[in-house]
Amino acid sequence: MKKKKQMLAEVVERREICDNLLILAVRPSRPLSFAPGQYVKLFVDGIKRRYSIVSAPHEGVLEFCIERVPNGEMTARLWGLRRGDAVGVRTKVKGKLQLDLRFPSHLMIATVTGISPFVGMLRAYLHERRRGHKFYVLHGARGHDEFPYHTELTRLAALRPDLVTYVPTISRPAEARNAGWAGETGRVSGLVGKCVAQYGLDPRSTLLYACGHPGMVREVKKQYRRDGFRVDTERYWKV
Repeated sequence: MKKKKQMLAEVVERREICDNLLILAVRPSRPLSFAPGQYVKLFVDGIKRRYSIVSAPHEGVLEFCIERVPNGEMTARLWGLRRGDAVGVRTKVKGKLQLDLRFPSHLMIATVTGISPFVGMLRAYLHERRRGHKFYVLHGARGHDEFPYHTELTRLAALRPDLVTYVPTISRPAEARNAGWAGETGRVSGLVGKCVAQYGLDPRSTLLYACGHPGMVREVKKQYRRDGFRVDTERYWKV
């Protein structure tokens, strides 16, 4: 069997957002060609898993947002990495979750680390100085500490309200850790209809994307494809 090609990448940043979320950035030994929204396989100690790329192609590093899994073989190894350590990166990227700019409006629905491809898409869109599109980003998590790009997206929405609307929501508002939360509550899939109605989004001009928890992805796809929307999806890998 032909061996799959891979290269080494050096860990240049690791940042723990909370107990179960890690942002990891690696610098590959040679440039990797990919489109915003795609994913790639990482290798550590012979274990491999695929992760969506957060960074945009122009950034020069590969950034990943990773959720820790109890007893997960790969996440245990990733949590043990430090700056200067090496990981393997497959040189072939995959994934069809990419921007289709034929639609002027883009409704992006994510849970926790499912936000990863959408952050990359927005960074690339800004870098390329494109115009004429609007992005509605709905992000769901159990608690307020599970929004890894909350600061970046909140700032972007404040600076460019013409471009981005960002709505985070927590599903467990009664938990002590969420005391003081003043934003939306409930599952993110429940916000989709509200957003569609509030902003007058329709299937002719709006593309929906869903990435994250499989149950959420299935629910959004079933409901809104039935309503005539095109819904592009990606699975969520976290082990």
